[in-house]
Amino acid sequence: MLSELKKEVCAANRALETSGLVKLTWGNVSGIDRASGLWCIKPSGVSYAELTPDDMVVLDLEGNILEGRLRPSSDTKTHLHLYREFADIGGITHTHSPYATMFAQASRALPCYGTTHADHFFGTVPVARALTKAEINQDYEHHTGVAIVECFQKLKLKPLEMPAVLQAYHAPFTWGKSAGDSLNNSIALEMCAQMAVGSLQLNPSLGAIPAHILQKHHDRKHGPGAYYGQKKTPH
Repeated sequence: MLSELKKEVCAANRALETSGLVKLTWGNVSGIDRASGLWCIKPSGVSYAELTPDDMVVLDLEGNILEGRLRPSSDTKTHLHLYREFADIGGITHTHSPYATMFAQASRALPCYGTTHADHFFGTVPVARALTKAEINQDYEHHTGVAIVECFQKLKLKPLEMPAVLQAYHAPFTWGKSAGDSLNNSIALEMCAQMAVGSLQLNPSLGAIPAHILQKHHDRKHGPGAYYGQKKTPH
């Protein structure tokens, strides 16, 4: 299982660049095997094109490095805190994709303006508060995770219904059931943010999508009677 996880996480990290989500090395993906409690993440500052599964850094949920010859991503402690607190998630993606980062830097939540957004995010993508000077001096990356979890607890949001957050003055984080799923949610978030900017330019007084349309589009893909896509059949 660990070797497969490393392959999946490596592929998701390599896709960050080819998907257009990142420039330079401005992003990282991680994935976790909940059965063993082991997870892996991209090494810090390494070109995506050069990554191999063996480069992935393996850690436990105490933050101990178990495998890897390179230093893990500088955002490792943020990922670690999210894995500890959001028990249902299986992968995390962090990028500085332009449009989603515009909302984060503006400390502005991303309302659901249409069905594309509703298909992926059940309502407004929230903004986690800015960190205090003391938090940054003590442990910046850990407290980034703390602020995200605090935001979700305050708003009573379910991580798999709202698999994204905008960190104030920073950038977005997304997650999902797997590393690949978290990457897809980052792609969706970026597109929704871009469409939101254009929609607000066309109609500055635009309001959020009506609640019944939001509910329908989210449920048809994620609800108990979901009918989007094909049913999985046993081999």
